Amino acid sequence: MDSNRKRPKVFYGWYIVGACLVIILYTGGVVHFGFTAIFEPIAEEFGWSYAHISLAGSLRGLEMGLFAPLMGLLVDRWGPRKLILGGSILICTGLLLLSRITSLVTFYGAFALIAVGMSTCTSTVIMTVVTNWFRRRAGLAIGIVSSGWGLGGVLVPVITRLIDILQWRMAMVAAGLGTLIIVSPLSMLLRHKPEHYGYQVDGDVSNTTGTKKVQPSTTPVEVNINAKQALRNRAFWHLAISGMCHMFASGAVVTHIMPYLSSLNIARSVSSLVAFLLPVVTIGGRLGSSWLSDRFSSRLVYTAGFALMTAGLLIFGNVAAGKLWLLAPFVITFSLGWGLNVPTRISLHRDYFGRENFGIILGFATGIMMIGNITGAPLAGWIFDTWGTYQWAWLGYSAVTSMGAILVFTIPSFRGTIQQSDKLTPAGHEKVS
Repeated sequence: MDSNRKRPKVFYGWYIVGACLVIILYTGGVVHFGFTAIFEPIAEEFGWSYAHISLAGSLRGLEMGLFAPLMGLLVDRWGPRKLILGGSILICTGLLLLSRITSLVTFYGAFALIAVGMSTCTSTVIMTVVTNWFRRRAGLAIGIVSSGWGLGGVLVPVITRLIDILQWRMAMVAAGLGTLIIVSPLSMLLRHKPEHYGYQVDGDVSNTTGTKKVQPSTTPVEVNINAKQALRNRAFWHLAISGMCHMFASGAVVTHIMPYLSSLNIARSVSSLVAFLLPVVTIGGRLGSSWLSDRFSSRLVYTAGFALMTAGLLIFGNVAAGKLWLLAPFVITFSLGWGLNVPTRISLHRDYFGRENFGIILGFATGIMMIGNITGAPLAGWIFDTWGTYQWAWLGYSAVTSMGAILVFTIPSFRGTIQQSDKLTPAGHEKVS
């Protein structure tokens, strides 16, 4: 690689950030947030219980959780392009199958296929790519990309409208084809690590050539811990289990928000608006997390995120037909807390464990987190089927997010994590695989 060639004005990492943001926006909006829009139409057509239907969302989480460590290993070895291209094809196929279901077996089968595709298009793969290209600006880059989840909420009213016009089956066909049209081309823009293409992390300029670059002496030391060391580290388990608490609550709220509000005799147009606002408002927390972490510790910001989610759930549990005004403080507190948590957790993983084995470590953490996603939504559905109300679910789930706050606040110090590692290398000397 010619070190004297003219450097591009815009660091290529930012193009990757843009592509990842749109990928998460579409897949998250259609599959994750859009599920609540087809919940009631499917229940009306087949007469299935809420617990049975919400189990599909948990099956999606189960598959993503089981595949997360494998996806982490594969993205560390293969890079993101093949994984996301293949995932877009699987999501499209799963949505087309969903449009043809006739039984619970085919319903679950469609979501299993979608889940495998989502495993390669979101979370572990996407965040590994972003953290490979950024160090100093990692918080900002992660915040921007994770905002794609928030912007995905924009698609909830779109999907709801498509269902009203085309019926839910044809709406799923349209969503599936959209995956191929939008996600597949964007996967071609992604690159694995900057060193492979003559760049350095953050777009820094070096006077040396090749993939092994010597940074200036002021470059901070970056710890690089392998997966085995991470699994023996207390910090990993605090982050993973707190993430599980986060997913337990957020997955249940996202899945049941429209059915819950409908059970309170709130119009579908209003519940669709709330389902749209819930992820969109998270953008404030996602983008603000980097700024807050620069002024306070990431641990405190993450703890504050859980505290806000807890307050939101307590408010949500007290919503009633005559108390619609409570929806505003619920969305503000729950969504901002949710938004703060996601990029801060990813940044903490990178700070504690480095980027050399980031994918597989995050994959193991995601697998543990998905236990919360698997159990949260069906339990809320079972509570409603049994007692005819969701209130007790939201009040109980606030205790889970409180436990998450405690776990985060008691994470061991960063210095302790470094001392546990026997592989400490200067940032910028990472081995290129």
